[in-house]
Amino acid sequence: MNVVEMRGIYKYFSDTCANKNVDFSLRKGEIHALLGENGAGKSTLMNILYGLYTYDAGTITVNGARVDMENPATAIRHGIGMVHQHFMLIPQLTVTQNIFLCAKEAGFVLNMPTLEARVEEMNRRFGFRVDPSAFVWQLPVGIQQKVEILKALARNIRILILDEPSAVLTPKESDELFSTLQSLVREGYSVILITHKMQEVLDFSDRVTVMRAGEVVDTLNVSDTDAHALANMMVGREVFLQRQTKPQPTGEPMLEVCDLTVKNDKKLDWVKNISFQVRAGEIVGIAGVDGNGQLELGEAIAGGRTLESGSIRLCGKDITRSSIRRRLDMGLAHIPDDRQKKGLVLQFPIKDNILLSGQRSKQYANGFFLNTKKIEARTRTLVERFDVRPTDINLPAGSLSGGNQQKVILAREVDRGGKVLLAFQPTRGLDIGAIEFVRAKLVEERAKGAAILLISTDLDEIRSLSDRILVMYEGHITGELPYNAPLEQIGLMIAGHDTTTIEKARGDVQ
Repeated sequence: MNVVEMRGIYKYFSDTCANKNVDFSLRKGEIHALLGENGAGKSTLMNILYGLYTYDAGTITVNGARVDMENPATAIRHGIGMVHQHFMLIPQLTVTQNIFLCAKEAGFVLNMPTLEARVEEMNRRFGFRVDPSAFVWQLPVGIQQKVEILKALARNIRILILDEPSAVLTPKESDELFSTLQSLVREGYSVILITHKMQEVLDFSDRVTVMRAGEVVDTLNVSDTDAHALANMMVGREVFLQRQTKPQPTGEPMLEVCDLTVKNDKKLDWVKNISFQVRAGEIVGIAGVDGNGQLELGEAIAGGRTLESGSIRLCGKDITRSSIRRRLDMGLAHIPDDRQKKGLVLQFPIKDNILLSGQRSKQYANGFFLNTKKIEARTRTLVERFDVRPTDINLPAGSLSGGNQQKVILAREVDRGGKVLLAFQPTRGLDIGAIEFVRAKLVEERAKGAAILLISTDLDEIRSLSDRILVMYEGHITGELPYNAPLEQIGLMIAGHDTTTIEKARGDVQ
């Protein structure tokens, strides 16, 4: 039985058709994946179902009754809840206050003991372990997501929409999330999973609808398809994510880190006496689980975090105490770990974001005045070269999909012509087509002689791009491996096993 039917849905934003004649259905007790590239129209379609967007044509039926989905309150009344990619929680309030805020059944004055008891009861029912009295700002992101799910379940929803739910989760948190979703499905709930991660679809979904450029390509039983077929449907062509780097001679050390120690935000030593080099024409990958000092290492190199001790040399010159501006001028390019908070000014148009940090360049400025024509001409060239969509350079960066936002950052940093590129989680949260594009551009820069430091928690990415792999655990570099080292060996090292233990274990097995 279909609990949701969407037929012939159209949605326009000005002259852009975001959804074109879309049909979508959801059955009771299934996980139905909505798969597609960033900008394919997945989130737009679900925002329509949840009442956040009005639609221009089509019909929506919920449990057999036609519904005019005017707003989220209408969706909730019909048993539909949505957990957004960027959580809608108030950090200064407790878990219980967030869950029951604006809920009619909570009354005008919140009876906290009663409501906390209800949260505990939901914890037991759904297998969560969320402290009802904890403040949201104290919680890791995986627990915050569970709070969002509890907030929806507390409103008696039976249909749950999840928008890119694992984009900010660790592998362990992702496993816990999908275990929870499977439990909900066993109780008769229905789940719509918006994603671009192929493995999530294959491992956890019952059916999958693939969207491309605002239209439905096909709806399939997951058991009847595979990753290769789904990737081709998403992108509309063959996709290649295999290793594309070929051996090449390297040059002089362009980035030198010596005995680096850096504190985290809690004033604890989080990077501990690290030393390494990156030479011209190579990609060095830093592998490790999030939280082992990679963030602090990247920020220290970029100039956003003060060093406790040690030194950093860029292109043979000491930059240990240099400003961010000085580092950029000396040849450092930087793809930050958070494109929205650190890489872009979302309210600014694309052309201004391309210009960021280059406004003093003689290429774009005449004394105190910017040369608008030159800026716009260069931006259009880069938008075309880096396949940024839409191509309107006056659109705010915040209106772009995640993949296109990342392309804007990549275009700006590559165009700067830096000799050293710090690439921090360059494909996190991107769809398969954008991942392929970004990785190919990094390989191109390597071939041109750039020294690239790649910091990523994606082991497949580390192995497919790196010439050498440095494993990071609890603030230390625990070993160096070739790119073709066995995945098992890398996995053991990022879990804290030293190379001696690994070799001994291999010997015992043999």
